Amino acid sequence: MKSKQWRGRWGALLLAGTVSVGVWMIVSGPAPRGGMQAASEAALRSPSGEAQLVSVEPLPALEGEMKDGEMCEWMPASANTTVLAALQEQPAPARNSTPAQLAEVKNRKPVRMIKDTYPSYSSVAVDFANNEVVMTDESLFQILTYNRTENTPPRAAMSEPKRIIAGLETSIEYQCGLYIDQATGDIYAVNNDTVDKLVIFSRHAKGNVPPDRILETPHTTYGIAVDEAHQELFLTVQEAAAVVVYRKTAKDNEAPIRLLQGGKTGLADPHGLAVDPKNDLLLVANFGSMAQHDRSTAPKAGDGSYYGRYAFLSNKPNWPLSRQSAVPGTGKFLPPSITVYPRSVSGDTAPIRVIQGPKTQLNWPTALSIDPERGEIYVANDTGDSILVFSVTADGDVAPLRVIKGPKSMIKSPTGIFFDTKNQELWVSNFGNHTATVYKPTASGDAPPLRVIRSAPPDRPSPNIGNAFAAAYDSKRDEILVPN
Repeated sequence: MKSKQWRGRWGALLLAGTVSVGVWMIVSGPAPRGGMQAASEAALRSPSGEAQLVSVEPLPALEGEMKDGEMCEWMPASANTTVLAALQEQPAPARNSTPAQLAEVKNRKPVRMIKDTYPSYSSVAVDFANNEVVMTDESLFQILTYNRTENTPPRAAMSEPKRIIAGLETSIEYQCGLYIDQATGDIYAVNNDTVDKLVIFSRHAKGNVPPDRILETPHTTYGIAVDEAHQELFLTVQEAAAVVVYRKTAKDNEAPIRLLQGGKTGLADPHGLAVDPKNDLLLVANFGSMAQHDRSTAPKAGDGSYYGRYAFLSNKPNWPLSRQSAVPGTGKFLPPSITVYPRSVSGDTAPIRVIQGPKTQLNWPTALSIDPERGEIYVANDTGDSILVFSVTADGDVAPLRVIKGPKSMIKSPTGIFFDTKNQELWVSNFGNHTATVYKPTASGDAPPLRVIRSAPPDRPSPNIGNAFAAAYDSKRDEILVPN
């Protein structure tokens, strides 16, 4: 009996306490959102001295004050009552597609296709010993070899290559950097996006053949340069704003021997690079976008995330931090530049010189080549449709020594450049018009090329599509927008 009485009293006390807490919560209302948000933001801030994300503000209500959790009702700009009613109808229950419907969808052909069916030269290099010129084709995923003296006749449709390396076995996709080993004729070609590999082929390679050697590289590797005297191979990494250095003979999963990365380096979406053997310098061309990186935010190996492979690779020595470790709010767009370092540079080291500013005319500097005897830097200035020439000692906001540009020059969206020290010729691969053009090293102004190798009929326009994704339609201008 006593036990039942105490249970009844305890039940009454618990009920009264619960009611009291509920009344207090109703009277007090929810915890102030602003205070919670401020505390959360303060915890995320760090005294970096750089721009960082410090607040997130809600959008104002469209019409009048809106209560928490309430959603505005969106309506198409041209909607009428009939269309609106149709939009608000409950959807009919989904039905499984029939085999015939699935087959029809699978075999459906596009109404139209925007595609370049001809090779688009993205990079170029000359094989001195064999008197050949080699080019990568970013549109059709090929490596093409021609005689160095090839000159497409004006009325000819195109020049046929001597050899083509292409096919699934080659591991070639979106190639943008090229190097020829002058001692062996080996071809080093850089994949930029979907296949994170540097592929090396014998000069005799032809057709759908696997590479003789493969080196696993960081994602978005772009430019390549080799220092033969020290047997070192340099690669730029776009999204990581970094330069990685390997042994020239590195292969498979071998780690870099040095890494250049960090806020002091001035690297910002680096593309082309070159080694100046005479002055023992490294030069890098930068588009200008960059962000800070924090190793503590990188995905951890074994966490089951999509970036598991990245987490595994990031444990390798001298492996660059990439976009998975970018610090939110630290992104910047800087003016394009050419940064200059000692060849043996590593770590978070500032450049010894920077070519940057409006006088330079730099606009997406995509590739670099050095004339060591004249002491000049040749720059493929992609968006500027020009070739810029600077002294290797140039510094700051300086004008080029010479500029090759104009309709007679045939330079259009140049993405590759190579100075032939043996034959004293300057080669340019023009992504914008299916041509590779050759000039005297002292060419200037609207100078016509000495020779032209063309991969398409002269009247065939180039859509300039390379690694296109996330297309959008502008209904106001009736245009399709395609980021590359």
